[in-house]
Amino acid sequence: MALVYLIPSPLDDESISPIPSYTLTAVKECTVLFVENERTARRYLKKLDPQIVIDAFDWHTIHKAENEVKQKFIHAVKQNKTIGIISEAGCPGIADPGQALIETAHQLGATVKPLVGPSSVLLAVMASGMNGQQFSFAGYLPIDDLQRRRKLQHLEEFSQKQKHTQVFIETPYRNNQLLETILKTCKPQTKLCIAADLTGVNEFIQTKTIAEWKIKKPDLHKRPVIFCLLG
Repeated sequence: MALVYLIPSPLDDESISPIPSYTLTAVKECTVLFVENERTARRYLKKLDPQIVIDAFDWHTIHKAENEVKQKFIHAVKQNKTIGIISEAGCPGIADPGQALIETAHQLGATVKPLVGPSSVLLAVMASGMNGQQFSFAGYLPIDDLQRRRKLQHLEEFSQKQKHTQVFIETPYRNNQLLETILKTCKPQTKLCIAADLTGVNEFIQTKTIAEWKIKKPDLHKRPVIFCLLG
């Protein structure tokens, strides 16, 4: 029976300390790797073990599990290979394209083995001081300004009624624009947690009301950020 390891990767390229030591043991069992970004995945594995033979693996880039990649994955599963899935940062299947391959693994009866590792979504919720019993990950908000405002208003209203934490992200170079829209759209008493550079040397996590954030805004340009909202 095929075995599919879901291999965590660091949120910060310069720090692999949050990665458990048993991850390397699992990697060495794999013969096939499906990764979101081969270049960074190769560099990550070399940091785990400088002696690892990178070219010994059969490498495939996920590309949102396009049909060709999916067929290669199916072939590897049917050959009872030990397969590793590595996302760009964090845990496979959480806000990344590995989910489609994991679904396929279940359909084919493969054993799926998730490994403990850092998830920016969970770390942000943990550190936010907001409701961790009920929360939703909304992913990326619309780019169009009007649609984005409507989405934020919807998330805020739902959060206020249900006391339900809303979590979302943005492309790093648009973080400052998103923050401006949040501050212009949401109510003064609504709480916003900004969690940036999680697990990195410049880690920044603060929860304030919208009114408080308006007094002093952080510069989030090109920083990986998770936003948590609670009305």
